[in-house]
Amino acid sequence: MTDSAQPNPVEIPSYQDFAASFQPDSLNALFSGDFDKGINAAVECCDRWADGDKVALYWEGQDGRSSQHTFAELRDASARFANFLVSRGVQPGDRVAGLLPRIPELLVVILGTLRAGAVYQPLFTAFGPKAVEYRVNASEAKLVVTDSQNRSKLDEVHNCPPVATIVAAQQSLPAGSGDFDFRAEMARQSSQFTPVLRSAEDPCLMLFTSGTTGLAKGVAVPHRALKAFYMYMRYAVDLRADDAYWNIADPGWAYGLYYAVLGPLLSGHATHFYEGSFTVDSTYRMIEKYGITNLAGAPTAYRLLIAAGGAAALRVKGRLRAASSAGEPLNPEVIRWFKEHLDCVVNDHYGQTELGMVLCNFHALRHTIRAGAAGFAVPGIRLAVVDEQGQELPTGQHGTLAVDRSQSPLYYFPGYWQQKTAAFVGNYYLTGDTVEMGPDGSIAFVGRGDDIITSSGYRIGPFDVESCLIEHPAVAETAVVGKPDPERTEIVKAFVVLKDGIQPDQALAEELQMYVKHRLAAHAYPREVVFVNELPKTPSGKIQRFLLRQQGSAA
Repeated sequence: MTDSAQPNPVEIPSYQDFAASFQPDSLNALFSGDFDKGINAAVECCDRWADGDKVALYWEGQDGRSSQHTFAELRDASARFANFLVSRGVQPGDRVAGLLPRIPELLVVILGTLRAGAVYQPLFTAFGPKAVEYRVNASEAKLVVTDSQNRSKLDEVHNCPPVATIVAAQQSLPAGSGDFDFRAEMARQSSQFTPVLRSAEDPCLMLFTSGTTGLAKGVAVPHRALKAFYMYMRYAVDLRADDAYWNIADPGWAYGLYYAVLGPLLSGHATHFYEGSFTVDSTYRMIEKYGITNLAGAPTAYRLLIAAGGAAALRVKGRLRAASSAGEPLNPEVIRWFKEHLDCVVNDHYGQTELGMVLCNFHALRHTIRAGAAGFAVPGIRLAVVDEQGQELPTGQHGTLAVDRSQSPLYYFPGYWQQKTAAFVGNYYLTGDTVEMGPDGSIAFVGRGDDIITSSGYRIGPFDVESCLIEHPAVAETAVVGKPDPERTEIVKAFVVLKDGIQPDQALAEELQMYVKHRLAAHAYPREVVFVNELPKTPSGKIQRFLLRQQGSAA
C-alpha cells in the first residue's frame, strides 16, 4: 500500500466484474513485508506510515480529555514496550494479553506485542475473573497488561501471569502485588527495536470465541489474515483517504480488533477511540467533533439511535457518507431510518471471529442489494450453502453457510487452538449459521444453527453462563437460552434447578444475576432467571434447549 487509503473512485466497479478479475497475489505488492520471506504486523500497521506527523489515533476520554497520536509516536512507544517484553523473556510466538479500555496505551501494547513477534490477546474489560482466568490459562499468556480500574479482577485469577499495570494519576501499584509499573518500565526502555519478522502462517492475534457445548475456543489468527482485513476495509467499508473513520466496536472483540485497529492502520488511516460506554449523545458528539464520515458498529447501537428519535439525529444529518453494520442481521427498519434521518446508506456485513468478515453488501462495489440479504462473498472467498453431509445445495434451499477452503485464497482459519476442530467437513469450514442463496448469488441469513446467543452484538455461549451458575452453592442444574428482545436481539434467560432445601425467591434470582455479572462478564449475565423443578432432557441426558427456547419465547 503505497498511499494511505484509496482515493475517491471516479466510477464504482461492479461486484461481478471485480470478483471475476480479482487476483489475490496482487495484494502482496501492497505490503512492505514479504509473506514468504518475513513480515511484521507492526511495520505494516505503523512504521511505514511514520514519516512526518501523520495521525494514527484520535482519542476521546470519557471525562472530556482528548488527544491525538501520530504513527511516529506509536512506533517509538511500541518499540519501548517491545524492549520491555524482551527484558521479561517474552519470545516470538508467546501470547501477551491486554485487559484495557480504549485508551492510547492499548494501541501501544498491541503494536509493541506485534513488533516483538509475539501474539496479542484481547481481554474484554467487561469480563469477570472467571472469563479472564480461562483465557489467559488456555493461551498460556506470558504477561497481562491492565489499568488501575481493571486490576482487581486479576486478584481472583488462579495462575495469573505477571501483570504490568497502567497506574492512574495520583495512584500507586497495589501493595505487595509484584506488578510492573507500565509507565516506569516504558521510561526505562529504548525507543529503538528491530521488528521481528514472522511467516504468513505464524499467528499475530489470539482470540476466543464462545461455543455451545464447551468452554470458549481459541482462535490463532495468522499474519496472512492482514490481506483479508485490507480487502474488507477497502471494498466493504470503502475506507477512503478523505474519510474520518470510526468503528465503535470494542477492540476486546474481533470486529473491533480487526477493523477498529489493524484494518484502518494497515492503510495508514487514522482510527478513533471513545473510552466511554455507548450513548446516543456521545455518538453524535463524536461524529460532530471529529467530522466522522465513515461509521461502523452493531445494529443494537443503531437501534438506540432510532429510539432517540429523528430530532436528535438532525445534528449530524448529511455528515456520514457510509455506515457498516456487523454482529447480527441488520433490520430493514435501520436501513430505512438511516436513509431518512441521517441521509446515509448503512450496509449489512457478516463474519465470525474465525473468519473475519466474509459476506458483505459492499460500499465500494456496485451490486443489487436484496432485501434481507447479507450480500456477496468477499472476493478471494468462495461461500457455499451445504447440507449436513457437506453437499452443496441449489439456490433457494436452506442450509449451512460454508467456506470452500480449496477455492478461498483469503481464507486463513487453521482450526481451534489446541483443540480438534469439528467445524470442517471435507474442504468446507461450516459456520453453523443457516442461510439461503438467491438466484443472483447473494446470501440471506435465516438463523443460527446452534445455541449461541446474540445479545447487543455479543456472541454468548450458553455453556459459559451455565458453568458459571453451577458454581453457585444454591444451584443444582441450569440451562441457558436466548430470548428474543426488540432492543438487544436476544437476552440471556436462565432456567435454574435449585438444590434441596433452597427456596426460590426474587432475592436469590438477583443474587445469581450478580454472581454471573461479577464472575463471568457484565454482558453475559441472565437478565431473566426462572426457577424450575427439572430441565427437559433427551434419554441420554442432553439438555433440550430448543424446548426451553420455546418456553422462553412464550413467557
